[in-house]
Amino acid sequence: MVDAAQAGGVQSSVDAAVNPDLRWYIVHAYSGMEKAVERNIQERISRAGMQQKFGRILVPTEEVVEMKNGQRKTTERRLFPGYVFVEMVMDDDTWHLVKHTSKVTGFVGGAKNRPAPISEDEVQKIVSQMQQGTDRPRHKIEFMVGELVRVKEGPFTDFNGTVEEVNYEKNRLRVSVMIFGRSTPVELEFAQVEKT
Repeated sequence: MVDAAQAGGVQSSVDAAVNPDLRWYIVHAYSGMEKAVERNIQERISRAGMQQKFGRILVPTEEVVEMKNGQRKTTERRLFPGYVFVEMVMDDDTWHLVKHTSKVTGFVGGAKNRPAPISEDEVQKIVSQMQQGTDRPRHKIEFMVGELVRVKEGPFTDFNGTVEEVNYEKNRLRVSVMIFGRSTPVELEFAQVEKT
């Protein structure tokens, strides 16, 4: 048996050829419940026998790298927390099926009972953004040169400084800290600083 969540994100665009009336809609869900909403919609579609009126269901995510206890860990982060993208034919039956799914608060855009679709181009941009995140995971915390940070551990605790250089490979950065009125460059790990 194929996991409903996997089937939703990986189906090919053959669905659009099967039913040319399929359009993408944005569904608002409880934050943190996007995957559950995806599964719930899939199950309701199967029970109602409406597979021909639905295409793909997408919960856009990207992979991010973070350091925890000195270990490099890759996790998944939602690109649009609280939103699920559903490819469907909009009619009263499909609207009711999605709208009354557990943990769904409604559709985004358009009139109250006639949501506006988004374009295939917009969805393709999201899909390519997801692909980039899989190919090259981003860091969960991104620092920029010139940004102000506060040192939260080590000998320079509670000092503020300016980021001079960022090394994502080693998860370290060089921060210019004011010590006795002089600017001093200090090498620190990402975990030792926080954004101000």
